[in-house]
Amino acid sequence: MEINEITRLILEAAYKVHSELGPGLLESSYQACLAYEIRKRGLHVETEVALPLVYEEIKLECGYRIDMLVENKVIIELKVVEALNDVHLAQILTYLKFSHINTGLLINFNVKSLKAGIRRVVR
Repeated sequence: MEINEITRLILEAAYKVHSELGPGLLESSYQACLAYEIRKRGLHVETEVALPLVYEEIKLECGYRIDMLVENKVIIELKVVEALNDVHLAQILTYLKFSHINTGLLINFNVKSLKAGIRRVVR
């Protein structure tokens, strides 16, 4: 499946979750519901995926965790914040770099209209 189709299905699922739940819940609630909706669309999704840091010859188990990994091709970083900022963008860019994945979605569920809370990120 192509990246654009995967991200389309993810966003379709995210819009459904947001329209049902609205803003103001915990990130873990959105994560569980979004994973459910993504799976309903036939995609493989993993949550809280461990991401080690490799520096030269050492591997550091630093406790980095990818919120969601879909089809081993798209990283989803979920937020429930007032507004997305540069730190959030830096976080997902770091995850893309360390995982060697090229596409990510930064999704903030704490918005009135989900369209304002979505950022597609390409490495």
